[in-house]
Amino acid sequence: MNGYFVHPTSIIDDDVEIGDGTKIWHFSHIQNGVKIGKKCTLGQNVNVANDVKVGDGCKIQNNVSIYSGVELENYVFCGPSMVFTNDLTPRARLPKGKENYKKTIVRHDATLGANCTIVCGRKIGEFAMVAAGAVVTKDVLAHELVAGVPAKHIGWVCECGQVLDSNLKCPDCSSEYCLKDNNLCRDFSKR
Repeated sequence: MNGYFVHPTSIIDDDVEIGDGTKIWHFSHIQNGVKIGKKCTLGQNVNVANDVKVGDGCKIQNNVSIYSGVELENYVFCGPSMVFTNDLTPRARLPKGKENYKKTIVRHDATLGANCTIVCGRKIGEFAMVAAGAVVTKDVLAHELVAGVPAKHIGWVCECGQVLDSNLKCPDCSSEYCLKDNNLCRDFSKR
């Protein structure tokens, strides 16, 4: 008996590791060599390509494809129909091997909004938030809020997910932050 749930319409290839408490819903495909952590939720029509690593507690909404070369740390949220890429110069006539895929890392607790696109080779920092529909072409800093096409900095977000005010204070949980070398931190001694 497995400690996880897979809907009968989904396909799980060989050599896949799935953590306890994970749920994989309708019409999803988990390919060879994938490692999915504990207590994840993969919505309808999710494809996880060969050798992808997904950390604990991730929520991957409907219609997301996570291509080879992408790694999600713990508690990453992937909004509905968001897109990862893995090749900067794709051509149908000239297929490439995995060695040509660019690595994309999404750090813990980051949020990737609905319909956003993450161009391969980027790093998304911990607790970062990418707005719905944004196209990320550059690395995103920890706690950074980015939006637009291409995505640009529009603010900072708290660990709880709320946008910080102009004093870098959270209106929800009252956490306070400071900027040091354009990086958000909570250690005021480093100012």
